[in-house]
Amino acid sequence: MPVLEDWITAACRELGLERGDVDQGLVLDLARDVAHGVARPGAPLTAYLLGLAVGRGTPARDAAARLTEMAEGWQAEVPGPAGEPVLDEA
Repeated sequence: MPVLEDWITAACRELGLERGDVDQGLVLDLARDVAHGVARPGAPLTAYLLGLAVGRGTPARDAAARLTEMAEGWQAEVPGPAGEPVLDEA
């Protein structure tokens, strides 16, 4: 992944961020979990939300864990006929 590494290093430099402050694996794992458990377009949007939360002082690992837990359980509930959640038995 040298291209990705180069991109992240250049993007950090451009934004005045320390490269060591970016937990690449954490963000990629979260994006994967959301893409598979919710919807693909949710992955970059959730990564952005994670960044906003971290910028406001929430520890990245805590926020990512909460979002991952949400994404993993997202398909467990399917709306019923009256909009009430019904557990998916699949």
